[in-house]
Amino acid sequence: MENEKEKKEMLVEDYALVLDYLPKGKSTSFKEEPIAQLVGEKYFTLLEVVPKGELKAMERVYIGKEERDKVLFIKKRINYAELTSAAQTELENAVKKIVEENSEKFLKFYNEAGPITIRRHQLELLPGLGKKHMQDIIEKRETAKFTSFEDLAKRVPLLPNPKNAIIKRIIMELQETDLKHYLFARPPKKERQPFKRY
Repeated sequence: MENEKEKKEMLVEDYALVLDYLPKGKSTSFKEEPIAQLVGEKYFTLLEVVPKGELKAMERVYIGKEERDKVLFIKKRINYAELTSAAQTELENAVKKIVEENSEKFLKFYNEAGPITIRRHQLELLPGLGKKHMQDIIEKRETAKFTSFEDLAKRVPLLPNPKNAIIKRIIMELQETDLKHYLFARPPKKERQPFKRY
């Protein structure tokens, strides 16, 4: 139990980007209150919050444990399917912005990713990357670490756009609920199984 609590503590988001703001909430809700849907900057956690005032799409808001200036409280964690169509449309822009503003973190993946099993490597989980790309990346990074996405693309010929591969993988991790491996995003919340009735 303690371990489970520690795991949750480790996955706490401090900042998030606004994907959608609904001044009157969802039409399906019985209570009319403004809500906003956000994506966390660190673990790409999808959240529904009650804001203190109007929020704009792509606005960066603090959602950590200290006093929050724009968010009243976090209602719940949500899955991709629960996002509004506007939030789903905005998601790729938000993920792209987060990846670009934290490029060192994602470049570190190319510099340090390792094998998952004897036959499978973490690099192969990126869309468009196969065994040949993986071997080229490992070979080149042993000579010298990659210093930027541009450096990586230049030193590994025929590699699909390395930044886009990361963005696509993150979107995939947010959309699909039954992936075996999650490299960047917090795995989606599991629906609670109802008690078996007798």
